[in-house]
Amino acid sequence: MLLEPERLEGASPNLVKDEVLKPGRRLPCSVLAKNYKSMTEILAVAKYAVLERDDYSNVNCQKCGCGDKSDELLLCDKCDKGFHMKCLRPIVARIPIGSWLCPKCCGRRRFYYMKFKSDIEVFLLPKGFPQDKVLEFFRIQKSCESCDTKDGSLSPQDYRKRRRRWAPPVFQKKRRRLLPFIPHKDHDRRLTEMSSLASALAASNMEFCDDLHYSKALAPRSANQAKLEKGGVQVLPREDIETLEQCKAMCKAGIFPPLAVCYDSYEGFTVEADAPIKDWTLITEYTGDIDFLERRKNDDGDGLMTLLLADDPSKSLVICPDKRGNIARFFNGINNHTIDGKKKQNCKCVRYDVNGECRVLIVATRHIAEGERLYYDYNGQEDAYPTHHFI
Repeated sequence: MLLEPERLEGASPNLVKDEVLKPGRRLPCSVLAKNYKSMTEILAVAKYAVLERDDYSNVNCQKCGCGDKSDELLLCDKCDKGFHMKCLRPIVARIPIGSWLCPKCCGRRRFYYMKFKSDIEVFLLPKGFPQDKVLEFFRIQKSCESCDTKDGSLSPQDYRKRRRRWAPPVFQKKRRRLLPFIPHKDHDRRLTEMSSLASALAASNMEFCDDLHYSKALAPRSANQAKLEKGGVQVLPREDIETLEQCKAMCKAGIFPPLAVCYDSYEGFTVEADAPIKDWTLITEYTGDIDFLERRKNDDGDGLMTLLLADDPSKSLVICPDKRGNIARFFNGINNHTIDGKKKQNCKCVRYDVNGECRVLIVATRHIAEGERLYYDYNGQEDAYPTHHFI
């Protein structure tokens, strides 16, 4: 007895298999599609195995097509194809430890491009990442939306007015104060900026974190003591601490600096100014997981940032934005071996003593125009990271 095709829809695979094997039995594609997975779905979750070749002398780079510089040629552990470290985008600075997959095999998400109304700036957004989920991604409470004023800043009642006290004139060089960032006035534009950051974090398998993250498995908060710094670290003045707190409060309310993350085929993810930024503006803080430097000596990532350099090397700390971080993770470095590379620098990382703890702040070193990309020197304090291959 042959069953009707309508009764086979939603049936178990064994029942459908028995009906297919019956002589003279033909089932419609709709029945087979609901009970059997396609070959694409099977290969997406199937385990892979790499068969070693007898001879690797004929392996060429998939980007440039050359087989020279074999010491810089990486082999994918899945497809067994070769890639030069300098031909990859972003460039791989050190030989990876353990297994390595090429960009095609590592399972990166596909992206599409979304243009602004002005058709001037193009930012990267992933499919299935609507703007209504941006606030949920950054854990922004709706009650904080009342803090957003027309000019894009917090309401004046949230901060006390500074009283000017009379003091006798002191003949000394006037110290420059940090300026809080000025967000974009257009609310829709700010949502697009946040969407670009959420896209980059999701593509990098990172979680948004706008503060230093401590854990018992890595380094506790008690390890971050500015007094342990070798030679001391400059103390952030009280006025600048108020500026830092003001910027943090704006970020918690969903008002971020006018920055957008875009994707470049040569530099990878990079950050562009979505509005003019004044000189000496506090742009953001470098955040991530805090770990001891000794544990990260063999880390091949380019995102490690020095937090504390102690006399005892075992107490030195670094910021690791590999799992958690903010937009500071996507700031690119300059090639400090060339004059053209040094001209691109428009911001810098400065370590401060903030209430007894070390913090890393990114500050603008000159006026940054709208649409200009942000760069800083990776070796602003320690000449350790190789930058001669930077674009």
